[in-house]
Amino acid sequence: MTDKTIPNVRQLLIAVFLFGAIGTGFELILLEHTEEAWQWVPIVLLGASIPTATVLAFKPTSAVIRLFTFIMVLFIGAGGIGLIQHFRGNLEFELEMYPSMDGWELFWEALKGATPSLAPGTMTVLGLMGIIYTFRHPLTGADQ
Repeated sequence: MTDKTIPNVRQLLIAVFLFGAIGTGFELILLEHTEEAWQWVPIVLLGASIPTATVLAFKPTSAVIRLFTFIMVLFIGAGGIGLIQHFRGNLEFELEMYPSMDGWELFWEALKGATPSLAPGTMTVLGLMGIIYTFRHPLTGADQ
């Protein structure tokens, strides 16, 4: 590995992160993911992460790295909470439509429901990608 491999991988990671964050943000806005207060959480987090990631791509500082890491931890939490919210919404809908449904059938139908149950996992993946970007970053004083 050359001395430039890790910095090049970091630049690729932040570029892919930005691509995913911008795309996910537009997708949520197009889907009108704004009906309830909790639906704004990923939009706000994405909105905070994009300028922060842009600064990291062009002029990183230790303070911005810490801020970005904090936002990425929030991404991971929001992804987990979103998975639960989407699944619960589908579960309620299925029980309303088929009150006698239960067990694995109910679980499976709720997982496949109209609200994409696993879509919030995108926030978790983006958060993990951001954490990987910051892992042992030289500006944080950690060894590469």
